[in-house]
Amino acid sequence: MDFERSRRLQARLREVIPGGCHTYAKGDDQYPELAPGVIVRGSGCHVWDADGNEFIEYGMGLRSVTLGHAYPAVVEAVRGSLALGTNFSRPSPLELECAEALLDIVDGADMVKFTKDGSTATTAAVKLARAHTGREVIGMCAEHPFFSYDDWFICTTTSDAGIPPSARETVAPFHYNDLDSVRRLFASRPGQVAALVLEAARTDEPAPGFLEGVQALCRENGALLVFDEMITGFRWHLGGAQKLYGVTPDLSTYGKALANGFALSALVGRREVMRLGSREREGDQVFLLSTTHGAETTALAAAVATMRVYREQPVVEHLHRQGERLRRGLEAAAVARGVAGHFKVLGRACNLLYATLDGAGQPSQAFRTLFLQETIRRGVIMPSLVTSFSHSDADVDRTIDAVDGALDVYARALHDGAERHLQGAPSRHVFDRRW
Repeated sequence: MDFERSRRLQARLREVIPGGCHTYAKGDDQYPELAPGVIVRGSGCHVWDADGNEFIEYGMGLRSVTLGHAYPAVVEAVRGSLALGTNFSRPSPLELECAEALLDIVDGADMVKFTKDGSTATTAAVKLARAHTGREVIGMCAEHPFFSYDDWFICTTTSDAGIPPSARETVAPFHYNDLDSVRRLFASRPGQVAALVLEAARTDEPAPGFLEGVQALCRENGALLVFDEMITGFRWHLGGAQKLYGVTPDLSTYGKALANGFALSALVGRREVMRLGSREREGDQVFLLSTTHGAETTALAAAVATMRVYREQPVVEHLHRQGERLRRGLEAAAVARGVAGHFKVLGRACNLLYATLDGAGQPSQAFRTLFLQETIRRGVIMPSLVTSFSHSDADVDRTIDAVDGALDVYARALHDGAERHLQGAPSRHVFDRRW
């Protein structure tokens, strides 16, 4: 497999863009040396790189493309909106249409504010919580890897250069499925906690009563409950994980799948809290979200079309069904190759991840990189195991065959070392959490 043109483009990208990309997860240090460096087009769940190599993809735009690349109904809606202009000096009717469509989906949400990325939306939720409660401390789930690129979250990581150390004083951890840790947090910061921020679920399901208990503790202590639904929204359930688990937060944030990869995220929540950013009343001084491109019409049109497809087609059911098909096939391949104790499939069927463990059973970037290298050799890009509405049975079956071949190499590497089979250096973590 030839990557000559990709290599030239990668070198030029690194000269003009720090890190060579605009999202760390897409960086060169996240992939093996033997990998496509530049993707030029996609259709459904297939992508083509700058050298014309074709792959089945399971990253799907960092989980944002749930319908499929260039999904016809979304493309047509965007094409139609382009002819009418993309940005105006006053709101467009699409802002109302998109807002009503989203609020019709998310139970308990009365108002919505659109923006372009999840970090901005979640930081806006934090700002509202602080304004509503008059408190400063934000409790966040220590097991959940990313909430925002803003100071209040990145100060909890090893990539905290440029952030005042004082930022760490305004955040505190609690642990998933551990109500006692939530109680300890409130007890250690009495009257100081503005909100708890977490994903309703990630790789583990919420223990019975956990989410309900977190909500009750927030109410008892005068704090808001904020769900980050960037990943769970439009995957766990059309109404988000909160709908599936029956727990309605005060605020929640959506993005990624909301517009099938177009740049749109949303903060939704109770009117009492959201109105603090409206400037409609004397004393409303929250500068909530004011972005030139927050309501750019092509993304809104894409979101309206995406939500319509979700309402008319069994998208979420398909994500789960194909994810289960993929899980069964990969687990069977791991057993057949004798590596079931070293390669593990994790998470809910609609949002699978995998763990790569070395001979001692420890997480290994070298083995992760080797696995990526060998699946890429076989025509599959899978930084995760995320299915889309466009992944067919044939795509999944071909993927299982590719993984079976990759795990054959993995099994040999467990005996003689990953480095012997790996071309180039292992991939790196973007950052580690301090908690």
